[in-house]
Amino acid sequence: MQSCSRFGASRGLAQRLNRGLAQRLNRLRATAVLVLSVGVLLATTTALAGPRPITPRGPLSAAEQETIALFHRVAPSVVFVTSISQYRDAWSRSVTEVPQGSGTGFVWDEAGHIVTNYHVIAEASRLQVAFDDQSEWPAEVVGVAPDKDLAVIRVRGGKVPRPIDIGTSADLLVGQSALAIGNPFGLDHTLTTGVVSALGRTIRAITGREIDDCIQTDAAVNPGNSGGPLLDSHGRLIGINTMIQSPSGASAGIGFAVPVDIINRVVPQLIEHGRLIRPILGLRLADDRVVRRAGLRGALVHDVDRGGPAGVAGLLGVRRGRGGATVVGDLIIAVDHRKVESTDDLLAELENHNIGDTVTLTVRRDGAERGLRVRLGAPPPR
Repeated sequence: MQSCSRFGASRGLAQRLNRGLAQRLNRLRATAVLVLSVGVLLATTTALAGPRPITPRGPLSAAEQETIALFHRVAPSVVFVTSISQYRDAWSRSVTEVPQGSGTGFVWDEAGHIVTNYHVIAEASRLQVAFDDQSEWPAEVVGVAPDKDLAVIRVRGGKVPRPIDIGTSADLLVGQSALAIGNPFGLDHTLTTGVVSALGRTIRAITGREIDDCIQTDAAVNPGNSGGPLLDSHGRLIGINTMIQSPSGASAGIGFAVPVDIINRVVPQLIEHGRLIRPILGLRLADDRVVRRAGLRGALVHDVDRGGPAGVAGLLGVRRGRGGATVVGDLIIAVDHRKVESTDDLLAELENHNIGDTVTLTVRRDGAERGLRVRLGAPPPR
């Protein structure tokens, strides 16, 4: 009995040892499988994380190649304008220079004249111009036309890039390509593309005067683009990017440019005279708001210079009538048969003429219309 018990005990011990060994072997197998699985997973992940093969681009379209060539041709003629103002400390009396703002300009001629917007340089004590090659030069103001939001500045020293090519705005069509190069938010020489969205728009300069015949474009125009060129598909200047219409102050796809035909008429005068020389009539006009409240449409003459163009032609201002009653002046309603409904309309018509030209003014006086021929005069020297 005892031997049987020892045998049974030995057999039980062997069984327990075998079961333990089997469990350890199973754990080793599981570990080996896990390690193998992780290895396979790592190998698969490593293979998937490698660089993808590059798909060949193929040739650029003809339109893309033309746009790229246009940018490389015109970009050197576009400059970055920094306006710097001086502030004097009230206590220490020390002067500090602070960048007031930045904008864009473009090379007008080989003499170093650069065209930009008036509002870009209006508050400047000093101007700095940066070119495409990263060179920087100080600039001076040559002439300004605030009513047209145009200014001419000049850099001295160094060789300026080739002047921008000039186009015309007279034959523009809605839908044709429009490209803008500028420095939005200080990001120099940024190209945006779009189309001419509309023509004949009217915007207001910072003086409050209207600028007629402006170009509307959806080429993205942002703060910093002001003063930059708006180009046609041949790289010719068709306008100067001036303002945007946006509730946020960033581009909303509605930008406005002063047309090149105005620029080409005004800039030579700014270079030669420092200001816009308009032919004058030699009279003063009543405020448009007063005229409208009276239910009238036109430019109402308040008083006339004796011996001036209007006085010589016979125009009359406000005067005393019979019995001392006040008689309103002549109401100018047309220039050379083109309708005039406001002071801005009259000035816009005069800007289409030169000093010494003769125009026919249609005026309403005492309820009747009459035509008076006036020879336009020169403004007095400053």
